[in-house]
Amino acid sequence: MKARLKRLSIESWTNTRIEPGETRNVQLAVSQNYSGTTVHIPLQVRRSDQDGPVVFVTAALHGDELNGTGAIRHLLRDPEIQLVRGSLILVPVLNILALESRSRYMPDRRDLNRCFPGSASGSLASRMAYSIFHEIVARSDFGIDLHTASVRRTNFPTVRGTMEDESVAKLARAFGSEIIIDKPGPKSSLRREASANQCPTIIMEGGEVWKVEPAIVDTAVLGVKNVLKSLGMLEGKPLRPNCQVVISKTRWMRAEFGGFLQFHIAPGEIVEKGQPLTTNTSLLGDELGVLVAPFDGVIIGLTTLPTVNPGEPICHIGRFPKGTNAPEIRRLRDSQSNLEERVSDELATNLRVVERKPGQ
Repeated sequence: MKARLKRLSIESWTNTRIEPGETRNVQLAVSQNYSGTTVHIPLQVRRSDQDGPVVFVTAALHGDELNGTGAIRHLLRDPEIQLVRGSLILVPVLNILALESRSRYMPDRRDLNRCFPGSASGSLASRMAYSIFHEIVARSDFGIDLHTASVRRTNFPTVRGTMEDESVAKLARAFGSEIIIDKPGPKSSLRREASANQCPTIIMEGGEVWKVEPAIVDTAVLGVKNVLKSLGMLEGKPLRPNCQVVISKTRWMRAEFGGFLQFHIAPGEIVEKGQPLTTNTSLLGDELGVLVAPFDGVIIGLTTLPTVNPGEPICHIGRFPKGTNAPEIRRLRDSQSNLEERVSDELATNLRVVERKPGQ
């Protein structure tokens, strides 16, 4: 059994006291750089007049994942974020050292999202994780961590969390994404360790690295507002999608041949078993092979590179649960004009997606 963190007060933070009804910017000291200068994470704390849940919203845990940063910057200026109860911690960039070095990882080459809950006497990444965990997670009742795909990939926006945890499941459903991936997260990741320490936490994955994509930002902003409304922290009712599917099995489809790819699917597209996904050709256009969907599901991730070597990942498919009617899911999506359709249209616009006709 893991040791549970003692919840810290939202009222005091380093040398800053936050009174009921106040909004304060805080510089959280987390490390030092090569010159010996203290490194701070800038964050904002909003406290309502009324007691209630404390929710953190974080981004850029990987220094190149900036869509979440764009979303939090939008929330910081959003006039609709008027809390009626509880407190909100907004952190545009967690991994400030990686951002400043234009890298995904810490200067010690470690992945900060594999170092939680951290150690006060460990590596550079572990010490920084310790500060984040004890200064942000330990003050919070719930968490939302915003991510993107890794380099040279794009993700359709999905929420991920451990659905067997009732509190996590409520957050995941409230966010309002069509697709929920039911997985606990990697060992020592922020959301897994936070959830294990009485702070139910979900993540949203969406878009590409080094970008602030408008549709992804709008999706994240809407999701955060939905969660806050579901917790009674904002007035109004959460917006629900026409359909919501929980997926517990996913599979990366890999290239059988090297060559140049012709894409037949886009991120977020609903596919049926046997449907062509990509055609692999030589540089002179000779067909080498066609990759087809192994089951009914949805495209949750896709490479943004048109060239591949054998064995390299091409697309990430979420498998629909048994009994799911893929055409009906597609119809429900088409009947609702919402962000999901816009995201599907705007994601990976650098890829040319063409229909594969019979006989071709």
